Amino acid sequence: MSDYYHVQRTGATSIVIPAIRHFLIALLLTLFIATSVTAVESPDLMLAKIYRQHEDVTQFWMSEKLDGVRARWDGTHLISRGGKIFNAPEWFVRDFPGEPLDGELWMGRGRYEDVVSAVQRQTPHDGWKKIKFMVFDLPAQGDTFTKRIEAMRQLKKTPYLDVIEQFRLASNKALMDKLDETSRQGGEGLMLHRQNALYHSGRSDDLLKVKPFEDAEALVIGYKPGKGQNIGMMGAMKVRMDNGKEFYIGSGFTQQQRKNPPPVGSLVTYRYQGFTQSGIPRFAVFMRQRSE
Repeated sequence: MSDYYHVQRTGATSIVIPAIRHFLIALLLTLFIATSVTAVESPDLMLAKIYRQHEDVTQFWMSEKLDGVRARWDGTHLISRGGKIFNAPEWFVRDFPGEPLDGELWMGRGRYEDVVSAVQRQTPHDGWKKIKFMVFDLPAQGDTFTKRIEAMRQLKKTPYLDVIEQFRLASNKALMDKLDETSRQGGEGLMLHRQNALYHSGRSDDLLKVKPFEDAEALVIGYKPGKGQNIGMMGAMKVRMDNGKEFYIGSGFTQQQRKNPPPVGSLVTYRYQGFTQSGIPRFAVFMRQRSE
């Protein structure tokens, strides 16, 4: 049995777009980045590693992995993982506490693109009324995660701030059953947080994620033109992994995304099933363009 829990996905095709279109898209992305408001520094976030089945799940608290945009409340602003200050309306954060909060800007299952569209705008707007900041940790508290859960449950809820449910499971089988249930209902996966862990930045064995598939991020570096019904559009997107390996992602795109694909230089998330002998992700499927 594989060390990871995942389901098989079908494979990829390949392609490109006209040079003028991808130049314009890249130019628009550059303009957006140039006008973004940036915090003094990026927040030191605790990041998850991938769950492996040898872990003792009784030592962890579980929560649903939300399909939203990660954010840190510093007592004054909501700040993105990359250091951008979100332009949330004053009424959205009016009753937020003065202490730092770690959480996710979320609209509901399967609405990641809607959240990104709303929070990327440069001025406050009414679209924030559909968003909630779902708190899952208190980074400034020096207690164990179990103690931090108790403190989170005491936070004052608002129409725009809530605390994600934390629960226990008794076995790996119970975890896999819960993952199946969550996936059937449209959830992205589960998070496991070690009960006695202190908050610390960087990737950690104290915070794990489990999904019905593996995923990763890559940099867009080019395109391959489409054929057949995709003539005149992108057929596949060429990407580069952190280790320098390059490959094409050809499936998972809508027709609109094929007409206007993620620009060169942007980060995208893809899902896959293991690796080939040469280290290329197998059955890579496009999921989304990252918000930053």
